[in-house]
Parts: sequence; structure tokens; C-alpha cells
Amino acid sequence: MRYACIRQHEGAFTVVLMCRVLGVSRAGYYAWRARRPSAWAQRDRQLRVAIRAIHTASRGCYGRPRIHRALRDEHGLRCSPKRVGRLMRLEGVRGKRARRFRPTTRAAGTAPAPNHLQRQFQVAHVNRVWASDVTACRTAHGWLYVAVVLDLASRRVIGWSAGASLGQELTLPALRHALRHRAPPTGLLHHSDRGMHYTGTSYQRLLAAHGGIASMSRTGDCWDNAVVESFFATLKTELVADARWPSRADAIADIRQYLDWYNRQRLHSTLNYVSPAVFERRLTAA
Repeated sequence: MRYACIRQHEGAFTVVLMCRVLGVSRAGYYAWRARRPSAWAQRDRQLRVAIRAIHTASRGCYGRPRIHRALRDEHGLRCSPKRVGRLMRLEGVRGKRARRFRPTTRAAGTAPAPNHLQRQFQVAHVNRVWASDVTACRTAHGWLYVAVVLDLASRRVIGWSAGASLGQELTLPALRHALRHRAPPTGLLHHSDRGMHYTGTSYQRLLAAHGGIASMSRTGDCWDNAVVESFFATLKTELVADARWPSRADAIADIRQYLDWYNRQRLHSTLNYVSPAVFERRLTAA
């Protein structure tokens, strides 16, 4: 450690001075510097380069568990999680920690549908159960509301829309987006809260026209739609919290990029650390 300290500060102090202060000989220091790095040190250096690349590619979001998995699956580098944590500290990188989520919308009126989902969030096949919700993001021009539709089997965002107002004009495009790209079979279960943007006639007619069955959370219970609430907590942590958007258009552009990355590349812990897109391919191939 003392030799490494001298090496690190060679440009700031003389070797003679540092050796004297640290109580080591110059000959010993130069002999240490001439030696080839150990296999362990070389491996550390290789891992640090890969860790930095993974962290950058993750938009600065990944912490130790995802970096550890990406080292193995994407770079073919195996090591312990403890070693990854140590090297992350040396590199000065850290993941973004998810915050506890709070409900993003409030119920209004009487639900036209019971809670058929009953918190059964593990679904074996895609296009069997979808879940929807709305959140708000601050911009310099005011609030931007974002509606999403997730497939609970893969946690993939299959439909979304964003706008300045909160109502069916926000949620309907998200549902149309999902229906257009997925063409689900009759009997699809669609879960949401009791907000008017989901209980409205136009929304329910569109869902019914495609053979969908409405399921709605109990009043004031965000845990009934925990998967989408958790997704919004991730979105807020990894994108919204650090953003300073001058306009709604800027926010929409960033959210679009994030959702594309989230679906195609972001490692999801619930999916055994693969992305929603990869998980879907594995489901359909099975």
C-alpha cells in the first residue's frame, strides 16, 4: 500500500521525500515498480474497465447486483459480488437507489369492475394480463402526465403516452398503442386503478371491443397495482430525479429513450436479471 501511494503521488512529491516520510527505501520502491503486476492485479484492472463500461451503458443506474450479473453474462467475467463492490468503490461508481413508491393517482367514483387480479403478479404467458397506471413528471412548462401499459408476464412497457392533461385523452392512446402492437387474445385481463381516466366510457368500450376484461384495484390501495407502481418508482429514480427539463417535449424525448432502453437492455431482478425483451423471447421459445 505504501509503494502504491508513492506511485500515485509521484507527480506531486519527490520519490526521495515520500520514501523518507513513509519509511521505505528507494531501492525497494523501484524494485516494486519494475515488477509485473500480479495475476490478481491484472484481473482487477480488467474488471474495473468492464465495470466502468457497464455502469456507463446502464446510464449510471446499475448497482452491484446488476453489474455482477452483466460481468458474467455480457463480458464472460466471473468474480464474487464482494469483489465487484470493492472495485466499484475504487472506480467511484454506484447505482441509483430506488425510493419507496407512493400511489400516483387517486380513485374517483365507483369501480365498474372487481379486483380480478388479486395481486397475482406472476403470469406465465404474455398477453394474458396487462396493468396500467399514470404518473406525473415536473418540467419547466408544468406537469407532464405519463400513462403506461405493462405486460405482467415480462414487465415490458407495451404501450405509453404522455401529455399535459390527465384524462382519457392520455390513457386511451396508451391502450391503443398496446392493442395495436400486441393483438391480445379474447379474455385479456386489464388491471388499473379506479381513476376516471380508466373507468370512463370510451376506455372501457375500447377494452371490451378487443375482448378485454377489466380488473380494478380497491379504493386507496396502491399495492393492488404494485408492479406498475414499482415501475414508476424505478423511472423516477433512474431518470426523473436528476432531470431538469425545460419543456414537456424534452421530457417526452428522454422518456421515450429510457423506455426503449428499459425494454431492450435493462436487467430486471424479477426476471432473473435479463431484460423484458430477452425474457419474452425465452418465453415464446419455450
